[in-house]
Amino acid sequence: MRAETLFGVQLATLFSLSGAVVLPCWLLLLVAPRRRVTQALATFVVPLMISALYVALLVSHKSLPGAGFNSLAEVGVLFSSPYALLAGWIHYLAFDLFTGAWEARDSAQIGISRWVVAPCLLLTFLFGPAGLALYLLLRLILRRKVGALKGAA
Repeated sequence: MRAETLFGVQLATLFSLSGAVVLPCWLLLLVAPRRRVTQALATFVVPLMISALYVALLVSHKSLPGAGFNSLAEVGVLFSSPYALLAGWIHYLAFDLFTGAWEARDSAQIGISRWVVAPCLLLTFLFGPAGLALYLLLRLILRRKVGALKGAA
């Protein structure tokens, strides 16, 4: 049985490479979130690169009969294609990384310590929306405290 490929590269290899490309950005977000290079890589360069791969996957392969977004069953059929499955994974990688970069940038702008935001970033990396939810709650609580401290000064 022949392995599925995109432009002659096995999908399994593209899966590994896409993960390998985003991981350094996450490490940079944890250790140097406010550096220009971190924000450039995590907000623009890497999401753009893997988004291009995402688009290539979408246009390179026709969807399966019965696949779609109107029901859980249709989504199940959609993701039974290895091309759509990899595209879905890359979708998560791109949006989670972009979200993590926003969390790092936003927290710096409103004065939240990067060490306080680090658990949110880890959760965003591992569980996307759970990390974003934690960051938004943290932001809501700490922004009020930071704002109150600034107003008292």
